[in-house]
Order: sequence, then C-alpha cells, then structure tokens
Amino acid sequence: METEFLKALVLAVGVSALSIFLFQSIRMPSIVGFIVAGILIGPHGFGIIKNVGEIELLADLGIILLLFTIGIEFSVTNLLRMWKAALCGGGGQITLTILASAAIAYPFIGELNKAVFFGFLIALSSTAIVLKMLFERGEIDSPQGRMMTGILIFQDLCVVPLMLLIPALSGKGVEISAIGTTIIKAAIIIAAALLAAKWIVPELLHRIAHTKSRELFTITIIFMCLGIALLTSKLGLSLALGAFLAGLIISESEYAYAATAEILPLKDSFMGLFFVSIGMLMDVSYTGANLTKVLVVVLVIFGIKALTTAVSVLFASSSPRTAVHAGLGLAQIGEFSFVLAAVGRTAGLISGDSYQLFLSASVVSMATAPFVIGTAPVAAMWLTAKKPLRRLALVKKEEGFPRKQSDHVIIIGFGLTGRHLGWALSTAGIPYVVLDLNADLVRRERKKGHPVYFGDATSREILHKLRIDRSRLLVIAISDPVSTRKILSLVRDENPDVYIIVRTRYVAEVEDLMNLGANEVIPEEFETSIEIFSRVLSIYSVPKNVITDRIEDIRKNSYKVFRTPSELHHKILKERHALLSEIETETYLIKKGSHLAGHSLRQLQLRAKTGAMVMAVQRKNEIHQNPEPDFVLKENDIILLVGRKADISRAIEYMESDMLLTVKYHR
Repeated sequence: METEFLKALVLAVGVSALSIFLFQSIRMPSIVGFIVAGILIGPHGFGIIKNVGEIELLADLGIILLLFTIGIEFSVTNLLRMWKAALCGGGGQITLTILASAAIAYPFIGELNKAVFFGFLIALSSTAIVLKMLFERGEIDSPQGRMMTGILIFQDLCVVPLMLLIPALSGKGVEISAIGTTIIKAAIIIAAALLAAKWIVPELLHRIAHTKSRELFTITIIFMCLGIALLTSKLGLSLALGAFLAGLIISESEYAYAATAEILPLKDSFMGLFFVSIGMLMDVSYTGANLTKVLVVVLVIFGIKALTTAVSVLFASSSPRTAVHAGLGLAQIGEFSFVLAAVGRTAGLISGDSYQLFLSASVVSMATAPFVIGTAPVAAMWLTAKKPLRRLALVKKEEGFPRKQSDHVIIIGFGLTGRHLGWALSTAGIPYVVLDLNADLVRRERKKGHPVYFGDATSREILHKLRIDRSRLLVIAISDPVSTRKILSLVRDENPDVYIIVRTRYVAEVEDLMNLGANEVIPEEFETSIEIFSRVLSIYSVPKNVITDRIEDIRKNSYKVFRTPSELHHKILKERHALLSEIETETYLIKKGSHLAGHSLRQLQLRAKTGAMVMAVQRKNEIHQNPEPDFVLKENDIILLVGRKADISRAIEYMESDMLLTVKYHR
C-alpha cells in the first residue's frame, strides 16, 4: 500500500514537471499544465493512477497551505476594510447566481430542488486559481483584487451552510437550529482569531524566535496552520477557512514574512497536486462524446457568473470596470463545488449523466480560467468604454469634479504613496486632486477636506473632468499594471506635455512604461535597493556626488543593471578617504525668538568655541556661500555647518545654550 502511494506521488510530480515545462515553453499558465497532467495519468486517461483519493489527500494540504499564506498576506485591518465587498458583493453574488442558475436549469431538469442544487454548485468560484493569478499578476491589492478576495472569503464561509441545506433539498428535512449553530460557531471562531492575532500569537512567536531555533519556529508555524484548520473542521466549518484564519492571526506579528518564507516551498508543491487531482476527475471519453453540450454548459456558467458577480459588485459601490473585471475573474467553478457535488450525489440530487456533465464542464471552466482572468482587464476596459456602462461610470461619483483647475498635480490612487504625496503638496501649497475607485475612502477623505474624487482614470471623460489638459504633473500610484498602461496611453494622447511619474512594483515593468510615455518610473523593489546601497556607501564615507552619480547611472539605464564603474570611481569606492571619514555636514535652523538672531558670525565665534565652521547660510530662497564675519543672522536662517562630528555636536549644543548671553561681544 505504501509503495502504491509513493508510486502515485512520483508519477504525479514527474508528469506535472514535464507538463509545466512544455506549457511554459509556449507561454501558457502552469495551472493548465497541472490539469492536463492529471487528465493524462488519471483513471479516465491512461489509467496510470486509478485511486484519485491518494492524491486528493495531498491536494487538500495544498489548499490549506495556500489559504494560510493568503491569510498571512492580509492583516486584520485589511480584512475589516473588506466587509462591504464580502457582505454586499459576496452575499449578492451567491444569491443572484443560485436564483439565475436555478431558473435556467429548471426547464431542463423539471425538479425545483435539483435546479436549486445546481445553483449551489455554480455559485462557488475557485479560490486557489483566482488568488494565485492575482498574486502572479500583482493585482491582489488592486480594487478588483480586493473585491474578488472579499467575495471568495464570503463564498468559503457559505460552503458549510450550503451543505447543511442539501438534506432539505433532498426531502429529508433540515433543522434551522443546525444552520444557526454553524453561524454562531463561525462568528465565535473569527472573533477568537482576531483576539489571538492581537494579544496572544505575537508574544508566543516572539518567545519562540528568541530561542533562535529555526526548527522550532517552522514546526510551530506548521502546527498553527494545520491545527487551526483541523479545529474549524471539527467544529463544522471548512479546513480552508481555518487555514486562512491561522494566516490572519500570524499576519499581525512581526514574524509574518519569516513564516511565509518557511511555508512557501511546501505550498507551491502541494498546490500543484491539487490541480493534478482536478484533472483526474475529468472523463475524457465522456467529454469527447458530449463536447458541444459541455462547451454550451461552460459558456452558460461563465455568462451567469460574470453577470451576477458584476451586478453584485456594482451594488457594493464599485466602478463598472471593477465590476466587469471581478465578474470575469470569478466566472469559473470552484474547488468546493466538487465537495458539494459529492454530498449531493449521495443525497440523490445529482447522478449519472448530469454528474459527468458537471464534472467535465467544471474542469474545462477551471482550465480556461487563467486565460479568462488574463484577458479580463482588457475586456473590462473595452466593455466599460461602451454605452451605457460609460454613462454609468460617469454617474457613479461621490462629489462634482473641480470646475476650475490649472497647473496642478493629479494623483491616481490614494494609498500610502498617494497620501504621503498629498500631504507634501498640501504643505508646500501646490494645488492637487486625487482620483480613487474606493468609494468609502473617497467619502472619508473628503470629510477631512482632501480633494479626493471617485472615478476611473481609464476613462477619457474622467480625465477631462480632472482637467488633464491643464495639469503640470500626473502621478500614477495604483497596483494595477493593465490600468496603469491604459492611463498612460490616454494621458499622453490628451496632454503630450504633462510630466508623468509612475510607481510600479517591479523593475521588469520600467522599460514598457517608459515606452508608453512615462517621464519617470519608480519601481518599489529597486528604490529599496538604491536606498540601502547609498546608505552603506555613506557609512564608508564615499563622497555624496559619487553616490549620486551611481544612482543616476542606474536610473538612466532604466534600472536594468549596475554598470561597471570607471577606474576613478572604482578607486574611490575601494579606498576609504581619511579626510571625508572625519568630516560631516549638518544644518541648523534659527527659530523665532532665538538669541542668535541679530548677531554676526564674528560675534558668534563658532569656530573658536567649537571647531565647526559656517559654510553657507540660506535666507528664504537666497544662498549666502562663505559668508563674511560681519554677516548678521536673522530668524528663519538655515546655517550649514561643516566639521568633525564632535565639533558639530559641540556647536549645536553651544548655539542652543545660554552661553552667548554672557559673552561680551566686540564689534
């Protein structure tokens, strides 16, 4: 028995590796390669593996680890921000999908209970596929990414209540108290998870990390992941929900990234086995004999789910583009639908040809899901550019746009980058406006007095309302690569002279964005490395202008590679300059009411008293270099000090003390 299990595992992994290699060579998603591998080696393919249950055990582990890592990526704050997406979007999507599916299936089935059960099966989407694709595409924090994640979480919460309703559909009756008890259990478990994330787990992980034992840390993380998943399963909820909550608990500690690093290799391996097990379910002979019927069912499923999800997302106060994008992204059948199908088959709600039709259509929908998700951004933009969705996009706004605006900055996205930039512009008195797709954020920030407006920047009409033709600078700070490219194209067409700065996550996107018209592209991962190496070189007393040259070299080459330094620079970087290692610079502001104001540098006697020298004085917008001894200081002057670190510290202490008041000045 043990050797049979090992044989199945080796074959599944080996064929999967070969399939992925072949599919990636033709630029197709690895998920499709896993599913094809499952079809080939499964009982309905070449029959190499006849017992699918052996692989399904490891596949379940893959789902648990996936949801665990997703939970770590989130935080309790992010989860609470998704309540509207989960409740309004998820609740509406589940309800509308069940009703629409039942209405379409009833004429063909003739029994209302079975038609409703088909609605149950179709309502769920694939958490594994969707979240994996969102992470790979860098869209997990985009408006559509947050919306889809919230709906998927709600769907996972609904799995158990749907299972409890199956006996009622089969005519065996169901106790309302059982559903109520399940809901109460779910609420208690989630509340306990939130409390543990705040008070218990961070302290526990701190003590474990203090032992400096990597083995103990890894084992503890795995124990928490599997243990909480098992606990929720024993309490009548899903394993996946428990795994997500386990990750969410750890996300609130400073050890979240370390936990992800330990689990990630295991997750990727077991997730592949999950998709292999999905492929094994497909009966190729049945699909081939009923190909037309299967494809029609797949198209009907995609159509129903795309429409019902889009309507639900719109109801949750999102933009039409986000709604269409989320609808296409969640159009496939979910992995938990197979669990419901197995329970329904036992209850007599689905059997024979209908069961095989569902399995075939489900596997096809999951296999094509990566392609649908990949084309969703373009399709969403194309559809929302048509009437009446374009009109709807213009109508769905919180406040009227500014009528008179010119020479201003437009910020797309009011996340961390947008908020910091807005604060800096406001402080400097520079006019700016912000555009964001989060209606709740817009309403909240407008109450604070910030010029934030609701709208989709991929709409030409919205850009007109922001007066893009009269703006001086545009900053794109959103986590949506496709939308960023679309905005760049539109803006360059509307205002060729506007200066465009784009924030992106990865260096690989820099060249494409520059070609589309961006003046500057700031990749987060590379800016971090630049900041680190500049600080390291500063500690080793490398001249500031040399460090600046290195940074400029990298940026001029679109962040591609570090160029080979010239011989002079190489020598400077290699040798430590004794002079520069001893000398530092510092600035000092003469505040209002300071006793320094009104006295000359000669009277200050700074060099004689402390050893530090005054190299320059900035007065408003004017710089006085090497000021004369008779130069008189005023309030709000900024003094540039040069000297050894100890001298500068002594100078600042001297200027802030009362010693000057007792000095007898000589003119």
